[in-house]
Amino acid sequence: MTGEPPLTVLDDGEYDVLVIDATPDVGDESPVAGEGPRWVVELTILTGGHKGEVVAVRAAGLGDDEIALLGMPGTLTVAGGAPTLRIGD
Repeated sequence: MTGEPPLTVLDDGEYDVLVIDATPDVGDESPVAGEGPRWVVELTILTGGHKGEVVAVRAAGLGDDEIALLGMPGTLTVAGGAPTLRIGD
């Protein structure tokens, strides 16, 4: 079988993560004023049943330097299936 691996849906909860990649969200045509650029951020989960898995989320309000984001710890909170990312916790 070929193709992309299936998407992982995370259960609601908090996950300790580490930023492993950040790229500008080129599909974002309408950034919110004052938020700065939007990013596609790849994270590796550090603990729990999903430890070692890589997830990607779209995020804003993280500054404007993708290099500064690399290696930063954070918390990914999933509530009602919607992710929220806090960096530097």
